[in-house]
Amino acid sequence: MRVSEQDIADTAADGDLAERNRLVVEHVGLVKALASRLAQRVPAQVEVNELLSVGMMGLIDAAGRYRPTLGVPFDAFARRRVHGAMLDSLRDLDWAPRSARKMRRDVDATINRLRHELAREPVGAEIAGALNVSEAEYDKMLDRIRAVDLGTMRQLDAGTSDSPMMEVAIDPGEGQHVLLERAELKEHLTRAISELPERERQVLSLYYHEELTLAEIGQVIGVGESRVSQLRTQAIARLRGRLRETLQTGMR
Repeated sequence: MRVSEQDIADTAADGDLAERNRLVVEHVGLVKALASRLAQRVPAQVEVNELLSVGMMGLIDAAGRYRPTLGVPFDAFARRRVHGAMLDSLRDLDWAPRSARKMRRDVDATINRLRHELAREPVGAEIAGALNVSEAEYDKMLDRIRAVDLGTMRQLDAGTSDSPMMEVAIDPGEGQHVLLERAELKEHLTRAISELPERERQVLSLYYHEELTLAEIGQVIGVGESRVSQLRTQAIARLRGRLRETLQTGMR
């Protein structure tokens, strides 16, 4: 993708244009690396070129706003803005039809009900049975639900301690009061993660903290990329049910 001098000038109303141009040119590789990595974590219909395009605009914006007095390296400053621009573009996509959103609610509710009935986390076969589908059909349901989870991705603000996990574990439909209870919810989320089945907990750690791709996680734990995706989606469904209960209890 070509970036013109005018593109850079439009976001650089003051300061040294040559210096900002240098920052952009020297960090094009950062945009390419972030776009390539993110493309491995989203559905195949997302084009890398589109991520590159919005990422470059994020880089230009970062170069226009950066000041050495901020006390952080430009690489770190730009990385957050570039990644954020890419996530913003993903949020604008219509990821999933209404049927997939209903499917997610059904799976969440079933997992939650079984947890209470069994007094433990249900395994995949039990969840499939309660949904009256085969295990293979349940795996396909998890694949469809993944698109809904992607639609809830959020850009993290600078300096926040919230985890991206909080963003996909909270159902946006719960309401604005969720934002006021984040500190407490984070404690509940941490506890809920510790109670997940070991393999699902490992997948979440590798995905959200180590930032490995699904394929890389599969190599670590010895399963295919598709299975890693399903484990991640199932784990998030469990967490969403736990947090929904916390919210409902707090509102009584």
